[in-house]
Amino acid sequence: MYYDKFYPFYTTYGDPMIWGGERLQEKEFEMMKSYYPETARQIQEKVEAECQLLDYEGSWLYDECPDKWMLHHLYRRIRDEIEPEMAAQEIPGGFLDDLIQVLLFQEISRRRCRRHRCRRYF
Repeated sequence: MYYDKFYPFYTTYGDPMIWGGERLQEKEFEMMKSYYPETARQIQEKVEAECQLLDYEGSWLYDECPDKWMLHHLYRRIRDEIEPEMAAQEIPGGFLDDLIQVLLFQEISRRRCRRHRCRRYF
């Protein structure tokens, strides 16, 4: 097939600004996290640290349907780390458990969505 006009190879690449939306979303999330109360901020830091340890290729976090037992085990591990620090704040146990689970599941969901979006382009 003959083309009468030159068509440079670099025009076949995708949109270079495709990651701009991702950066904007991360910036927005960081700003909203800065508004968290101190207790929620401490829990969020522990949750992020635990999720960072599990953020690798082939991790069970990125399975199509994560195992409920593994999620519960991860939640219990985070709670056991945080419980001594939170004992002085007189937070009811049920509320603390719910807060940890919500922050954990939200962080896992955010990482799964980011991984899914990133993998589409490779």
